Amino acid sequence: MIPTGQERATIVRRAVRVAVAASAGFYPLLYGAGLPVMALYALFAPIAVGLLSPVPGSGRQRVSVMLRALPPALVLATLGTLLAVQTWAAVGGMLAVGFVLAFAAVGGPRPAGVAPGLQLFYILACFPPYAPGTLGQRLAGLTLGVLALAACELLLPDPPAVSYPERLARALDEAARGAAPGGVPPEKLREAGARLRLASVPPAERPAGAGRTDRAREQGGRAVRRLLDQLATLAETPPTGPDPASAALLDRVSELCATCARFLRTGTGPPVARALEEAMRDFQAERVRLASGPPGERPPVEVLRRQSQVLALAESARMAEITTDIAVHGHPTEPAVPRRLFWYAELSTPRLWARRVTGNVTFRSVLFQNALRTALGLAAARAVAGSLDLSHGFWVLLAVLTLGRTTAGATWRAVRLAVAGNAAGALVAGALLIGLGPHTDAYAALLAPVMLVAFALGPLLGIAYAQGLFTLVVATAFAQIEPVTWRLSEARMIDVVTGSVIGLLCGLLAWPAGARREVHRAMAELLRVCAELVPVTAQAVLTPAGGSRAAPQTLPGVHRLRLAEAAYAQYRTEAPGEDTRTDWHAMLIAANHMLLGAHWLPRFGLRPEACASAPAAVWARATAEELVAETDRIAAELTGAPTPVRRWTAPDGPPPTPLSVDLEVWMTSLAHQLTRIDSSLTPSPDPDAPPVRPSRPRTAPPG
Repeated sequence: MIPTGQERATIVRRAVRVAVAASAGFYPLLYGAGLPVMALYALFAPIAVGLLSPVPGSGRQRVSVMLRALPPALVLATLGTLLAVQTWAAVGGMLAVGFVLAFAAVGGPRPAGVAPGLQLFYILACFPPYAPGTLGQRLAGLTLGVLALAACELLLPDPPAVSYPERLARALDEAARGAAPGGVPPEKLREAGARLRLASVPPAERPAGAGRTDRAREQGGRAVRRLLDQLATLAETPPTGPDPASAALLDRVSELCATCARFLRTGTGPPVARALEEAMRDFQAERVRLASGPPGERPPVEVLRRQSQVLALAESARMAEITTDIAVHGHPTEPAVPRRLFWYAELSTPRLWARRVTGNVTFRSVLFQNALRTALGLAAARAVAGSLDLSHGFWVLLAVLTLGRTTAGATWRAVRLAVAGNAAGALVAGALLIGLGPHTDAYAALLAPVMLVAFALGPLLGIAYAQGLFTLVVATAFAQIEPVTWRLSEARMIDVVTGSVIGLLCGLLAWPAGARREVHRAMAELLRVCAELVPVTAQAVLTPAGGSRAAPQTLPGVHRLRLAEAAYAQYRTEAPGEDTRTDWHAMLIAANHMLLGAHWLPRFGLRPEACASAPAAVWARATAEELVAETDRIAAELTGAPTPVRRWTAPDGPPPTPLSVDLEVWMTSLAHQLTRIDSSLTPSPDPDAPPVRPSRPRTAPPG
């Protein structure tokens, strides 16, 4: 992918910051103070944190992360220095440190970004010579290097990105205009929702933490996206007649969205608590009153369906209201109802983090898989480097860490390019060392410009150029610390090839398909668990007020949703496979649709006389069972399990009452989503043929 102009400018600024910070610590310590060990760590620290593991975010955000990461970095450097006494001790430490730091990705993009740099501090210190007497110099050099990079981040920052709360506020403004008279074109509403997708948000701004604020923002983003899509669908089906009740509720939704947007930006003027919920209850009561009247005065079924759509989008707006309250205050100021959907709202931050961690301690978690693969690869590399007594064995582990990918195929492509780049870089570096000989002043003059060129052109031109240019940086740096010959390039080449082979073997033996197989399993399990909510929700809605209702248990579905989202997020970063037509995002939307409907549909208790007639109830239960069967068939197809090919049609039934209209709209929408998913799974006999489209929507019988 060719970098854009903005991306190129960001890469160049980062190269300048890292080169300046590395030079600011290296030259004075080496030539002024005569402390080569301290100078080496001052040179390496900015490269590790600023280049090899770039922290996402603006300048101030990165500085904050770097300063918080400095104490753990000092601890890891100390641990590596002490464990370098024996190879087996260093290997055991590498296994533990590698897993813990790689698993830190459960904390979000910033911990995941800084983790490789922290690993490198342990790696550099855990190799011979075993010199605990130099520990003070190592820690001082590391500290100076990180502080120098932090100063450069403040002096030459990147432009700040739009924050996620601001993105939410803009989307709510668009929803307010879409719900107002006159509205907004449907395509603009869907475009506004697409801008809330986490794939479209810079990593540093994604609400990926485990605390209440981030969870509320992420949940609010999904609620607003759903609201915008519902408003777009409503705009595509204009009313067939006067409907003042729907117009009034849409006005309340518009007012609420505008208030929430202002509240997110300023933190003042929150919406009136429960005002929209009371309006929704009044709206539903009015629907029941009109539908219970004489046959000639009852509204047409088309009006009832539109009213059901309006009620559903009002529930999405109500969810946005609650999540906005939690996101701004850090906790709910009013009870978040239903509590099962906002299960995190009243839990402490340590308990939320504990749930995040324990929820990913499973072989089905791609984060756990990646952490285990990384730890085993680094430990094996440290054992090989120590057993073979490779000079500069640090580069073996560096190759494993920087060239490892989540799939064996991607790792092989990275290794091929890296070996080719290192071979070219080794030839140039060997010629440079032979030509310049022991002239230290020449290497000192070359180091800063070589770093600037390498750090700028490497990310722009690709892995091969980055590895070759980094070899030149290594040669010009080490030639100033101790006398070296062209054999340094040979040693680096051997180490990189050794690390590449170890990384490739780990990729072949440990989950070689990356997230491809896991995303199939995770999505299939997600659909199965959420499908169980459909008949339970139908029964809860069909039960008269005051009857015995079984509350849908949604927490298992929420847990499966988190695992499926993590697998899908990694899958999106990997090279496309054979299933590029599969609509994974539609599966996540369908699961959300089932989870949300299970919460809001049973909440509006209707009078017994307004409940569905017996034939309508039979239709609803039969349709729910058919939806479960269809979802199970799709899940079986995802995992490759044998399953009979079957197509279903919603059972015939009588004209729906207000209660069964709500069920009908919900289940019909789910049927349409399953149709899209099924079409994306159906292989096309002709590779050049257009995508398969459903022949006709699966709908309930017309009223």
